[in-house]
Order: sequence, then C-alpha cells, then structure tokens
Amino acid sequence: MRVIKLTLAGAAALMLGGCLAKTALDVVTAPVKIASKAADMATTSQSEADEKRGRELRQREERLGKLERNWRKLDAACEDGDRKACTERDAVGREIDTLMPTIPTREY
Repeated sequence: MRVIKLTLAGAAALMLGGCLAKTALDVVTAPVKIASKAADMATTSQSEADEKRGRELRQREERLGKLERNWRKLDAACEDGDRKACTERDAVGREIDTLMPTIPTREY
C-alpha cells in the first residue's frame, strides 16, 4: 500500500511540476504574445490593402456607370428641349470628368 501511495505522490509531483513549468512559461511569454497581437491588429497586410483598393475601385466604377447612364438620359431630355435637364446633364458631366482620372484604363 505504501508503495502505491509513493508512486501516486511521485506521479502527482511530476504532473504538477509540468503544470507549474507550463504556467511559468505562459506568464513569461504572455507580454510577447499580447504585443504581437497588437502589432497584427495595428498593421494592414498587403492582401488586405489590395482588397481595400479593389473594393474602392469597383465602387468608383459602379458610380461612373450610374453617372454615364444618368448623363445619357438627361442628354436625351435636353435634346427634347428640357432646359433643367441640360443643366443637370452638365453637372453630371463635370462629376464624370472628375471621376474618370481615378479609374485606371484597361488595355487588352
């Protein structure tokens, strides 16, 4: 019986020692892990930056498409003699002119 108790006590000491060592290692490495996590959150990866640029470009292209459709509609109304449509068409045209340089051209 005494041998079993000693064996269990020895096993418990070994397990507890490993547990304490792991806890000590966790405590020592925690500041590094926290700082690393903060740095990851504070910086933007190249792929995230590329995704953001792509999303912004698609939004500008969509806006340009809507403006061009609106310009054509207003141009038709202007040709029919609607002076208000002419004024709006010119304003839309200026917005198109401002937006165009921000969209890269695609050459195939």
